[in-house]
Amino acid sequence: MAYQALYRVWRPQTFSDVIGQDVITQTLRNAVASNMTSHAYLFSGPRGTGKTSCAKILAKAVNCLNPQDGEPCNECEICLAANENRLNDVIEIDAASNNGVEEIRDIRDKVKYAPTEAKYKVYIIDEVHMLSQGAFNALLKTLEEPPANVMFILATTEPQKIPATIISRTQSFNFRRISKQDILKRMIFILNDKNIKYDEEGLDIIAASAEGGMRDALSILDQALSYGDDELTLKNAQEVTGALSNEQIVSYMTAIAENKPAQALTSLYQILESGRSALRFTEMIIRVCRNLILYNSNSDLSKQMDSSVMTKELLAIADKFDNKRLFYIVDQVSATQKNLKNSNQTDIYMEILTVKISEPQVASSVEPVENDSVDNEVIDKLRDEVSHLQNEVKDLSNGTPVTKSSSKPKPHHRANNNTRLNKTAIYKVLGNATKNDLVAARDMWPELMSMLSISQRAMMRVAQPVAASSEGIVVAFDYAMWFEQVQDDSDFLQSLTDNASKLLKKDCQIVLVPKVDWPKIRKEYIDNNIDSTKKNTVKSNKETKKTDPTVDEALKLFGDDIVDVKND
Repeated sequence: MAYQALYRVWRPQTFSDVIGQDVITQTLRNAVASNMTSHAYLFSGPRGTGKTSCAKILAKAVNCLNPQDGEPCNECEICLAANENRLNDVIEIDAASNNGVEEIRDIRDKVKYAPTEAKYKVYIIDEVHMLSQGAFNALLKTLEEPPANVMFILATTEPQKIPATIISRTQSFNFRRISKQDILKRMIFILNDKNIKYDEEGLDIIAASAEGGMRDALSILDQALSYGDDELTLKNAQEVTGALSNEQIVSYMTAIAENKPAQALTSLYQILESGRSALRFTEMIIRVCRNLILYNSNSDLSKQMDSSVMTKELLAIADKFDNKRLFYIVDQVSATQKNLKNSNQTDIYMEILTVKISEPQVASSVEPVENDSVDNEVIDKLRDEVSHLQNEVKDLSNGTPVTKSSSKPKPHHRANNNTRLNKTAIYKVLGNATKNDLVAARDMWPELMSMLSISQRAMMRVAQPVAASSEGIVVAFDYAMWFEQVQDDSDFLQSLTDNASKLLKKDCQIVLVPKVDWPKIRKEYIDNNIDSTKKNTVKSNKETKKTDPTVDEALKLFGDDIVDVKND
């Protein structure tokens, strides 16, 4: 016989075999034993939590010839036929591929006929939320007034997509995620039954990776056993799940604790190059921080630490983190996780996260600001704005119009960026910019990046040349944070300029700009050039026109703005 996956071989055959859903299985068992089953059930919950298994067990139990306290005997003719998927009165339908009105109408026509072998004709409709609105409407009447010998069991992972009219006509059961301990017990039971050697730490990693799904856990276990030649080791589990090794996480967290961004980035690159998932990496950081917080709190909470995560090496650096910093790290990692799920640039987000949580100034940035330590400059700015608004009110009361631009002050952070911008240098580059110079700058850029240190390269990976001339290059940053950091580092900026000049074999100034401001600056430059050109043209024309004495007298009386001189 061909090999069968573990989750198929060990699929529950009785209610007592179902893991982690005791309330649901006890309720169904009692309903079968007392002959108080409903005509329709709705099983909802995450994948791999036992919905379809319970549906099949219930279909067997209501039709079993020798039920025992609500459990199917798995020995009678009906149970054996159901286990071998040859019982015609148990019909399984995949709503994902049979979601039309015609399929449901076909069911509605066939429910009128009596079962051929069993007592009940049972329809198990999996992923029922995939049915179309018309199909739901066709099913509604059958659920409302079903024949006496028919039972419907609907299963779904997204109950919110099912119409309320359908839900109200069923008994609804919500399957919860299976606890990590229950998953571990089941896997240990299976491995012991098969006489397979296993590492408990490896099982712990698999249980955590399953995220509450028994089927997922058995699938990962199956894969790990194949990889390890019928033996489960910690290394095999880490390779299959993409989990970090203890050495990797210790190296990374040690660099964070010692405020060494370059060392932390080196550790990050090694982790990503080994094929580890960035999302799994962030999950591990949060788990480590959670355990460190428990360890730092008190003796009672420290007992709840995850021993598979908290190694001796991590406990040795626990005193280098206080809880405020750990909370800050968790906040930053959680924010990064949202970006990782919606972006292909996972490496960049991980680099930014690493520098953020490993910089020495982080500790001071999370300290609360006292009232007496508020920056005087901010207070002065607020006073100026209040005074400005008061003047506007006076002008309005006197009938003086107020321009729109003055009524809304610019955001404070934008002003900070503008003060850092060197517009004179940017305009100088734009004045002589050519496409050939930009192509040369972009061709040279990878070689320039290779000359930087690891931490410098991480900051410059979100920057690229956007304009270039024979004397300079304008470099735009995707994130204002990195622009500000590089712009304030005069030594780094000078190093960039020197290396670029060396590679291009000519003097070349590097000028920085945030990417979000670049279109506006370029437009301002173009508009200013057009305006100055127009003014020069008008001035030239007026000087020509003033040679006529009559025109000169008219200009003297009425002014340049009113008089319009036209040549015959």
